[in-house]
Amino acid sequence: MTEQAERVDEGASRVVVGVDGSTGARAALRFALEDAARRGVDVDAVAAYRPPETWMDFYVAGDYQHDRAERAAAEQAEAFVAEVLREVPQPAPQVRVRAVLGAAADVLIRESADADLLVVGSRGHGGFSSMLLGSVSMQCALHATCPVTVVHSSEAHRARLRQREEGAPDDRTAVG
Repeated sequence: MTEQAERVDEGASRVVVGVDGSTGARAALRFALEDAARRGVDVDAVAAYRPPETWMDFYVAGDYQHDRAERAAAEQAEAFVAEVLREVPQPAPQVRVRAVLGAAADVLIRESADADLLVVGSRGHGGFSSMLLGSVSMQCALHATCPVTVVHSSEAHRARLRQREEGAPDDRTAVG
């Protein structure tokens, strides 16, 4: 029996979706909810968060409060998921929302270890808006241990066009 078939037998089937509040994450979450409802499995909506850069650079926590940062990330993700749940056909699958410390790609790749499917938006909040595939979705597609669906959203496409029309600086220029 395959590893995936064993997980199905154990009732551990789940779809993992990365959420960051972006239009790409909205499309990914809608896809994950509809796919999970069709297959009768749960959804884990995962929001990655990171401490301030100074904490990582200098190993000083200062007034950084890990619990408060985790709570804030979880609350933002829960609000985002609740908003999207109102947009999808009901009944929706069971959804667990979690905030996990770490870089988005690393967190989602770890979460893929026991998932049936990982769903990510094609673009998140990254700085290179002209790219069709973001760094997180690319890393997940290359390194996840389960199948990955990268969802392109029409909203994200319109947002990229709007940025260009508004004269956003050319983000393809190398920095440094």
